[in-house]
Amino acid sequence: MTTQPDHLPLPDRWELTDEQMLERAEAALARLRRRHTIRAFSDRPVPRAVVERCIAAAATAPSGANQQPWRFVLIGPGPLRTELRAAAEAEEREFYAGRAGEAWLDALTPLGTDADKPFLETAPWLIAIFGQRHGVDATGGKIKHYYVPESVGIATGFLIAALNEAGLATLTHTPSPMGFLNTALGRPDHEKPYILLVVGHPAQDATVPAHAKTKLALDEVMSLR
Repeated sequence: MTTQPDHLPLPDRWELTDEQMLERAEAALARLRRRHTIRAFSDRPVPRAVVERCIAAAATAPSGANQQPWRFVLIGPGPLRTELRAAAEAEEREFYAGRAGEAWLDALTPLGTDADKPFLETAPWLIAIFGQRHGVDATGGKIKHYYVPESVGIATGFLIAALNEAGLATLTHTPSPMGFLNTALGRPDHEKPYILLVVGHPAQDATVPAHAKTKLALDEVMSLR
């Protein structure tokens, strides 16, 4: 006989009028439009508690079978940051030297990116985001995980939005390959690194590529049926 799962009444239920919903949606859109990916960070400190609360917000995200396959490694200033920058830049030099291919490099040209990543040492925090390919039970056996990339992607979106709400800037740094993060951070082989998120305040001279401000119109990204 199949055991029926326990269910609880919907907690934290709240009701808003149509006008209140639209007002909140407009406010959320306005705040997210102020979010910019930057590459020039200040070394101005950010309280750890602020970033931890944002990671806690990310961990509320939905996931396949509620297996929550994300793992976040919070990295503050110190010698490890120098090691991470050296490893990331080594991969980036090969990327820009030809590993990426001409089409990919052409797509990056309007953003003005290159292999030099000083923000990996300057910003007050890095968050390495991993996805567990599978879980591990108490006996060391494997637990199959479902929809890992999708789940980690949703949680990362929650995290970036929460950090923006806290007044912080971010950069989704994705050197390829990223296996050096497992080694440097002591993470197991069944965890795949997805993103090295750079977190902090913008430098006084921070800029945003004009190309990055070009967003598709709503009718280009949404269809109504």
